[in-house]
Amino acid sequence: MKEHLVLDKSNELYEEALDLIPGAILGIRRPYNFVVGEYPIFFENAEGGRVKDVDGNSYIDMLCAYGPIIIGHKEKEIDDAVIEQIQNKGFCMSLTQPVQNKLAAKLRELIPSCEQSVFVKTGSDATTTAIRIARAYTNRTKILRCGYHGWHDWCVEVKGGIPKKFYEDVYGFNYNNLEEVENLLKEHGEDVAGIIVTPVGHPLGHEVEMPKPGYLEGIKSLAHKYGAVLIFDEIRSGFRVSLGGAQKEFGVTPDVSVFGKALANGYAIGAVVGKKEFMSVLEHDVFLSSTFFANSLSQVAALKTLEIMERDNVIGVIKEKGERFAKNVNKIIEESKIPCTLSGAPWMPFITFEHDSKKLYKTLRNEFYTFLIRNGVFLQPYHHGYIAYRHTEEDLRFVEKTIAEALDYLTKKYL
Repeated sequence: MKEHLVLDKSNELYEEALDLIPGAILGIRRPYNFVVGEYPIFFENAEGGRVKDVDGNSYIDMLCAYGPIIIGHKEKEIDDAVIEQIQNKGFCMSLTQPVQNKLAAKLRELIPSCEQSVFVKTGSDATTTAIRIARAYTNRTKILRCGYHGWHDWCVEVKGGIPKKFYEDVYGFNYNNLEEVENLLKEHGEDVAGIIVTPVGHPLGHEVEMPKPGYLEGIKSLAHKYGAVLIFDEIRSGFRVSLGGAQKEFGVTPDVSVFGKALANGYAIGAVVGKKEFMSVLEHDVFLSSTFFANSLSQVAALKTLEIMERDNVIGVIKEKGERFAKNVNKIIEESKIPCTLSGAPWMPFITFEHDSKKLYKTLRNEFYTFLIRNGVFLQPYHHGYIAYRHTEEDLRFVEKTIAEALDYLTKKYL
């Protein structure tokens, strides 16, 4: 394993930030979500499929800003479209600009569940809007959920500062467990407003799961049997699994769905889309407004991103790269003696370590990801990665080689 990275400037900025900002950095980007002392804390710049930290260390970026970077960092075509909007038209006005309609029409063309859409800024905005739609449409209260849906009161995992009454009507269930959903509906069905589920399962720190045969179809059938609104949380899967989302890939159309992340290749936008029957409650019954929701820059970026993705077959290329990457990595794992698994292929690759009674897996995980970061591969120990269009074959072969070397290192050290 390479020696410890030089991270002096990162650490200096972190110490400065601790005085300026609670915790120095918000949430999932804090050092304890990586391997403390091994990962950089501040990036300086990024381009294509690579990032560089403030100390000058360069990495193949397999985390892709937690998902938004679908094409690559610093995409000139997208940035030029945004700059043109700034210079020639402006972007923050008292009324909405026409680009809103163009983007809404494009989403209707691409997404099976989309007859109408509204635009927000974040995934949390989108999921919370969808929940409000379900409750207004059904005039019911309870929500069944599966997945990470953001930081708002009804769904955030850390409950500090949130009275219990704000989430006491929300019930979680496990992915791919249809019986659990049915039991919850038998108990609460008459007051269930909506069921929100990630069509691809991605629980924090655990293997990424694809839907078992009949799982998504079963949830849809149960939702409609009990009069609940079915919501797909496609914040991660949207515009990555397919241009029409996982709903198009798996052939199950929900009533309402939410998108974000990859929609604008890094520009801040979220979208709530659905059938007119459900979306119509936003006309009079549900209040949705923000000073910045209508700003046009992210909408311009989204249109250009979708244009490039269609023109260059971005999703197809990523899938092909991801399948080849998974085949190679699975072979490496099979030949290794380390008990680990690759899941999430071809879109969200994640290497996890099998739990054992002595908790050796924690040591293996930390040392594995330490090996990767020291050798220039940026992944996260508790979160799946992504493959971007700008990741070259050379990049991915290097990642595979580094994974093989890391597992060989662990075998020699621990087995």
